Amino acid sequence: MQNTKIFTTAFASVYPHYIQKAEKKGRTKSEVHEIICWLTGYDEKGLQEQIDKRNDFITFFDQAPQINPNVSLIKGVICGYRVEEIEDELMRNIRYLDKLIDELAKGKKMEKILRTV
Repeated sequence: MQNTKIFTTAFASVYPHYIQKAEKKGRTKSEVHEIICWLTGYDEKGLQEQIDKRNDFITFFDQAPQINPNVSLIKGVICGYRVEEIEDELMRNIRYLDKLIDELAKGKKMEKILRTV
């Protein structure tokens, strides 16, 4: 998995695509925020600061208050790779986020997406 270009891509440039993907399937921006905050530990203010500063994914995840301890419960395939088998921590975190947004767009309940059930 050699797609390190995403590492230096601004989170703010991908973020609208997460929102658009969710909204096209009848989900909301607030649900996307809930997922991002659950995964990273950012609050709304911290998330907005990351977007406003146009930090890249490296910085976005480096500055994340705390990756959720339940991320190991996220399993499955995204972009042709099993998320639980991705060795690079940053790529795995990016793909976790992709996987969660996909689950939202596919209509899963938030409790299942956030691994609370």
